[in-house]
Amino acid sequence: MALKLPVYLDNNATTPMDPRVLEEMLPYFLEKFGNAASKTHSFGWEAEEAVDIAREQVAALIGAHPQEIVFTSGATEAVNLAIKGVCDNVAGTDYHIITIITEHKAVLDTCKHVEKLGGSVTYLPVNANGLVSIDELESAITDKTILIAVMYANNETGVIQPIRDIAEIAKKHGILLLTDATQAVGKIPVNVHMDGIDLLTFSAHKLYGPKGVGALYVRKKNPSVTLTGQIDGGGHERNMRSGTLNVPGIVGFGKACEICNNEMAAESKRLSKLRNAFEVELLVLKDISINGQDIPRLPHATNVSFGHVDGEKMIFEAGSDIAFSRSSACTSATLEPSYVLKAMGLSDEAIHHSFRFSFGRFTTEEQTGHAIQVISKIVKEHRHEGDHGHHQIV
Repeated sequence: MALKLPVYLDNNATTPMDPRVLEEMLPYFLEKFGNAASKTHSFGWEAEEAVDIAREQVAALIGAHPQEIVFTSGATEAVNLAIKGVCDNVAGTDYHIITIITEHKAVLDTCKHVEKLGGSVTYLPVNANGLVSIDELESAITDKTILIAVMYANNETGVIQPIRDIAEIAKKHGILLLTDATQAVGKIPVNVHMDGIDLLTFSAHKLYGPKGVGALYVRKKNPSVTLTGQIDGGGHERNMRSGTLNVPGIVGFGKACEICNNEMAAESKRLSKLRNAFEVELLVLKDISINGQDIPRLPHATNVSFGHVDGEKMIFEAGSDIAFSRSSACTSATLEPSYVLKAMGLSDEAIHHSFRFSFGRFTTEEQTGHAIQVISKIVKEHRHEGDHGHHQIV
């Protein structure tokens, strides 16, 4: 069978939906179309029951109680609800949040919003591996600190933060811990009780479910966390998130979580094998470094810096064969270097030569082999051109 191109290696951006998830969802678009809030007839009851089952499946994946799950439109909304909901629950604006500078924009931009309203935020640095210092985190705590927000695993590098250590500090000082676990849930074991997490956000489309649905875990006891809802109108989701529930999306999210729960251990073993083989082959090329290589990171992701390779040309030349992403956000006129890699101390030039490759459930050995071949060929050609001063393709 011919290899289907391009090979998709951007699973940290989004994952293809698992066909088993789609199959589960289809009836809820067609014959089972009821509103989960309709309490007087079987269409509503059927929808409500489907949501209840999904809530159990989603909760089971992170070791939570079903009643602690609030469904949202995705992780971004869940993060907004968590941070703003905690802040709004405090009288006045005399409060303080601690986060890290390599967080996802959903967290950073929400923190900026909190600052505009009068709250204060400390953005902690990270070391060369992208890890926050536990000591610095503890010394940043003041008597006004109400929330610590640290992601579970980074979306660009896959680096895993020491969440349990951070949770211990938060608990010791009576501060809530929020973790954006969007990249981690479904890929590595995450358990809100064992990890000591009070608020956790994640999204269905990062774990082979549909786009447009996510969840916020809100701890019910020790401590009991209360949030002020950010969307009013009808009091759905225990008054934390009003609006008609996206039943097909929620059903798909539940199924995706159930599959992850059953298959994650075997899957992450297979993926780390693919990822490691990929890295080993690339490192043969010399002058290549893996960002965050020496510390715990997600099994399926790698962030690679290629010395002496034009980043633009790399994307252009590999594009028809491999779908992968830059570690920098391209805006129309400028190339803004990745703030995550910058925070880890990489130079702008190194960042310009850095790329993220993330493997997934449907990535095969054959596809990985093809990606290695294509990238090796491009890197060798670029370096050959550079060495011999050949004319550059404009």
